[in-house]
Amino acid sequence: MTSSSTEQTSKDSAPGQAPETSATTSDVPAFGWSAYAERINGRFAMVGFAAVLLVEAISHDTFLHWAGLVP
Repeated sequence: MTSSSTEQTSKDSAPGQAPETSATTSDVPAFGWSAYAERINGRFAMVGFAAVLLVEAISHDTFLHWAGLVP
């Protein structure tokens, strides 16, 4: 993002209004969600899934049984 487009965005929005783009990208959030937020959530989900697989591989038991959710 260039400084001229940043200045233009700040001039277009009135004081007290939410910015038109996300704080970390130039994407316009749809219903409060931006592509950056979705990307980060997806990455954390992948880490969590890998952790579940690791627990199952180490304990030789299913995650639900290991966590005590299934008898």
